[in-house]
Amino acid sequence: MMEEYLRSFNLLTEAEIEDALRSARPKMVPKGEFLIQEGQVSKDVAFIASGFCMSYYHNTAGEEVAFCFAFPNSFITAFSSFISQAPTAENIVALTDMELLMLSREKVQEVTAVSPNWARFNQLMAEEEYMRLEKRVFLLQAETAMEKYQDLLTHHPEYLQLIPQSYLASYLGITQRHLSRIRQQLTN
Repeated sequence: MMEEYLRSFNLLTEAEIEDALRSARPKMVPKGEFLIQEGQVSKDVAFIASGFCMSYYHNTAGEEVAFCFAFPNSFITAFSSFISQAPTAENIVALTDMELLMLSREKVQEVTAVSPNWARFNQLMAEEEYMRLEKRVFLLQAETAMEKYQDLLTHHPEYLQLIPQSYLASYLGITQRHLSRIRQQLTN
């Protein structure tokens, strides 16, 4: 799976892909277990082979606020911590049993330093993450709850089918009750 994902960018040579696959450590994370918790430093990036997870933080009232979800065929880490090596405020928890392929920060830095292909790949990943986060901020600040829900319906219908309603409501910045009303309005 990771092999096909890396190939799909048409950037890396077969040797570079094979090196990454040899360096990746398989890891199983059971449902409910953490990939990383606030206060820890992110030392790895994980490719999700199966399962999915949620990233959340605690607001000033101590409530969990869903930040993002990650599904198979994507990379996940506490990116700010991974880059800065400072403790993260983020928690990443498995919402299902997960199969991951872990790449160490040292390996990522090593291949990026010697390969322009890997440097470009990492740049693309950073750009995608930035655009995803920017879109999320714009949606949260500029759109109504109904518009945010409809955006999920259009762009991420899997969220609506797989993610518990409490996490979806948190992700949208609304209460579960409000989410139920929105769903009822759309079915009427």
